[in-house]
Amino acid sequence: MNTSTILNVQHLGFPWQTLDPFLFCVHHLDAYPRGNAAMGPSTSLAGRNLGQDFGGKDGWSMYHGQTVPGFPSHPHRGFETVTITRKGLIDHSDSLGATARFGGGDVQWLTAGKGIVHCEMFPLVHAEQANPAELFQIWLNLPAKNKMVEPHFTMFWRENIARVHSVDAQGLATDVACVAGTLGDAKGLPPPPDSWASQADSDLAIWTLKLEPGARWTLPAAKGSATRRMLYFFQGSALSIGGKAVPPGSAIEVRAQTEAELVNGDQATELLVLQGRPIAEPVAQYGPFVMNTQAEIHQAFADYRATNFGGWPWGASDPVHPREQGRFAKHADGRVETR
Repeated sequence: MNTSTILNVQHLGFPWQTLDPFLFCVHHLDAYPRGNAAMGPSTSLAGRNLGQDFGGKDGWSMYHGQTVPGFPSHPHRGFETVTITRKGLIDHSDSLGATARFGGGDVQWLTAGKGIVHCEMFPLVHAEQANPAELFQIWLNLPAKNKMVEPHFTMFWRENIARVHSVDAQGLATDVACVAGTLGDAKGLPPPPDSWASQADSDLAIWTLKLEPGARWTLPAAKGSATRRMLYFFQGSALSIGGKAVPPGSAIEVRAQTEAELVNGDQATELLVLQGRPIAEPVAQYGPFVMNTQAEIHQAFADYRATNFGGWPWGASDPVHPREQGRFAKHADGRVETR
């Protein structure tokens, strides 16, 4: 019987390869320059395909932004977005009336459900220095019974995210941030109520790992017999998993039901871990809509044309907050959180 820890290794593409219940994962890493008065790049935008700028010219992209980089208002239905910020800021606004500025380790978890319109802009708030930005955006599927639930907006502030600090026999550290799921005594914050992550048997986890040069750390076995697990080796030069070397820039599916020893090379290494029990339902996707059948996709487009998923309460498709605004979230019910 094959008991190898590693089941599959693929070179990281764009977007990153995912396993059910995950649909999509992308790592944005942009070396934005100083910001101008409008919090856009203080440099010429000539030569960029504004509105569709994904080329990474000069080490950064405007994406769908025209003045400020980012993603102006666009719809979603039938799944969830989990946005993990590492550097820089994101200004969020949505059709529920919620708005926020978050970054530097904060996580936003958005259940699109029956339909939401939102924008995600990357304001370049520093006028005297560069504005590097880094984030993961992960799309998590919803089961059929929850695809038409009410949308839900959740913020996980970095100060509240559970972390594990582990030191090996040589005194070398591994640090884990538990965005979702349980790792030893560390437990992720409660996910949105209708999320697949809220199902008791989903065994869903989202973790980021950072290993010091030379560190050893054992990833424990998952709880569920059907759980699948993917490791994304996105930073570092050398790593072995279960005694086998894997190349940097790899997506590695490992056997979730057995523990896996990670042995780092001579540089700091970082990984993203996504795991969960598959939903195991048909997936029909077209752009920002993820349903179970093509008929439901057609209905999603018809509903969006008819209702705009509740309308857009903001004066522009790409609103940003004032430069001096700190981290905060205003929820649809008027409740305000500040950091």
